[in-house]
Amino acid sequence: MTDERLQALHRHLAETGERPVERTASRWLGEAEAVAADIAAGELSEDVLAERLITVDHILSHIESTADAVADDHVDAAREIVDTMLDEL
Repeated sequence: MTDERLQALHRHLAETGERPVERTASRWLGEAEAVAADIAAGELSEDVLAERLITVDHILSHIESTADAVADDHVDAAREIVDTMLDEL
């Protein structure tokens, strides 16, 4: 696991906060961003990291579309990072 990917995960989710996203998606994205910020902030055990990545994955599963193409791209990138990292654990 690289810190760069954890930082990228947080960055992608934070970027959605700057976009005009649909209200329900915005709420889910805010929750996912908060968990991603926690992940990116420090050293976590592999078990805790896995739990938090699963949490982000679960939260993102509630988002079908943000109603903004740029935000959707950030969500897709975040999903890819989470999926890749979970596969490596």
